[in-house]
Amino acid sequence: MRFMVGQVGSGTAVFAVNGDRAVNLSAALPGIGEDLSALAADPALVTQAAALVDGGETVAVSSLVPALPIARPGTIICLGLNYVEHIKEGGYDIPDYPAIFMRGHNSIMAAGAPLVRPRCSETLDYEAELMVIIGRGGRHISEEAALQHVFGYTVFNDGSVREYQRKTHQWTPGKNFDNTGAIGPVVVTPDEVPAGAAGLKIESRVGDEILQSSNTANMIWSVAKTLSIISEYTTLEPGDHIALGTPPGVGHAKKPEPRWLKPGETIEIEIEGIGVCANPVVDEEATHA
Repeated sequence: MRFMVGQVGSGTAVFAVNGDRAVNLSAALPGIGEDLSALAADPALVTQAAALVDGGETVAVSSLVPALPIARPGTIICLGLNYVEHIKEGGYDIPDYPAIFMRGHNSIMAAGAPLVRPRCSETLDYEAELMVIIGRGGRHISEEAALQHVFGYTVFNDGSVREYQRKTHQWTPGKNFDNTGAIGPVVVTPDEVPAGAAGLKIESRVGDEILQSSNTANMIWSVAKTLSIISEYTTLEPGDHIALGTPPGVGHAKKPEPRWLKPGETIEIEIEGIGVCANPVVDEEATHA
């Protein structure tokens, strides 16, 4: 299935997407709730939702304003350095263990919402990434069983303020500016894509300018391996978000000079078979008092 959470009145609702039309599942089955939290935690509810799609009243997908797939995910864990060519363009050595960092809730926003360049730096970069939403939780998950713990896949733009990312050995500041991590708008269940979402084209662009273009088959740590590694040290829970790192072509590595995002541009991240996450870039002053 293909899910999207959209704004409805003063709240949100879960929609099942089929082409350019969508069915309001929250209205048809109140137990689904206002985002994907309940569906991620309950496979039986997904089965019930699937039965509501055929014959349901539809609306145009284009009429929906996207909201976050899960309003407040429990944990947002991100990988860095997961594509060899991206590692090389950044001047790093190829690691034997993934670089792992976390994002807070204030740093994420929905597809379509403004991506905010902070007032303290112009070094706002883009990163096209595959993101996993956890279904069945667990600890010490084996690589062989890991894909059974995936609820769905979505698109992530890991917007990074490079100047602040490099101020310390930890990447936390540069990865946690408010409204820099765009998620969505569509979440697809595993049956919609190849196993582990492998072999999918992944691309970032501004207008006709292609910034990144690669394939998820080029990830060093697959979805299954990543979930196994992360669950060695923490218990994964339904609704947790895991971002899988970015391919080469990021702005800070462009030659002869870096290519930073600028206000007035719209950055698009597309993953084959999943969808497009597009966000206009604005200055912080435009959205904050």
